Amino acid sequence: MNEQDPYVMLMCSLPRSERLFLAKQPPLSRLKLEQRLRVLTPEDAETLRLVERVLSWRELPITASEQEVIERGRQAISRIGSPTLREIVRDRLEIRTCVAALRRRSRGEAAPSPETRWGFGRWVAHIARNWTEPGFRLDNVFPWIRELDRLMREDDPVAVERLILDQANKRLQRHAGFHTFDLEAVVIYVLKWNIFDRWARANTEAAARRFEDLTMAGLGEHASLSFGGEA
Repeated sequence: MNEQDPYVMLMCSLPRSERLFLAKQPPLSRLKLEQRLRVLTPEDAETLRLVERVLSWRELPITASEQEVIERGRQAISRIGSPTLREIVRDRLEIRTCVAALRRRSRGEAAPSPETRWGFGRWVAHIARNWTEPGFRLDNVFPWIRELDRLMREDDPVAVERLILDQANKRLQRHAGFHTFDLEAVVIYVLKWNIFDRWARANTEAAARRFEDLTMAGLGEHASLSFGGEA
């Protein structure tokens, strides 16, 4: 058995990633996923840990500042050998940079100064230079940025989260086509699982808030709520 065989067996044992987004809850629990990931070599397990530590909502403290997220990203990229995984980390952090910029602007803040460490990636200076422009003049790079801005201004946090998670998933999908039975394929699968888990939790929380609102309005016992794909 060559060194790739355990990863072939691992990927073949996992539910297809498409199933994650058709289910109301993960077809594979995190505990069972962790059990199957034990076949990873120590070096690959450490790489997965590095990527998840930067990108997973489970791993990021709610009190983490933008500077802490940026520093985690830089440290991870400096230690990750795979170009694909470095690009995945960079892509996700650039999405977070766009989100952070839109939130700052919606609060009425001025463009960050060149000395301020507030974002990550190739577009930080460009965003600051185009602070007052719709979409920061990044529509060709991030076609969804104006829609995200609109949802933020409408104060629709569930739709905002859904759009962000959808874009993160699409970027992973682009990389997935080039990796099938290697470490990159495993990491992409785990990141997709994390996205689904986050979306399932957000949907449940949104439904709970909706039920509470209906209850307060005297309609709770007549409410029919879906925990599925409705944002």
